[in-house]
Amino acid sequence: MPLNREFIGRTWRAAEVYEVSREKLRDFTVAIGEMHPVYLDEEAARKHGYRTVIAPPSFCTALWFRMGNWPMFEPEFGKQKDPVCVLGDQRVTHHRPIHAGDRLWFATTVRDIRDIGRHELFEMEHQVTSEDGAPVCTVVDQMISRGSAAPKE
Repeated sequence: MPLNREFIGRTWRAAEVYEVSREKLRDFTVAIGEMHPVYLDEEAARKHGYRTVIAPPSFCTALWFRMGNWPMFEPEFGKQKDPVCVLGDQRVTHHRPIHAGDRLWFATTVRDIRDIGRHELFEMEHQVTSEDGAPVCTVVDQMISRGSAAPKE
């Protein structure tokens, strides 16, 4: 089943704010093996000029999965469990570090859907902002939906 091109330009916003906890940052940091002290130790973070521990740069790439209301969860989008999606490319722009205690909002926009052979590529942009709307980071993903392109005649 091909992806629904009518989703291009649609934006989904998180239903609630995400509060970044020190323990969530610690769990993520340990899980990825990134043991720099600014991610784990408040004193070390302060010595490096941060107000508290900060998130590793890749932390922002996992945030939108908890939104619960993004395109991949909508049946009309056309993404089924099979075929599988794989990450084709990802670009992250940090506007500032993510700190423990931050309260963040997310929004995801489908920027493009196009065929690449028998597969489809869909591009999403994820905006992470502080509670007051200031930009925190922008993530642009290109996902490949394997085998979902409409058959060519």
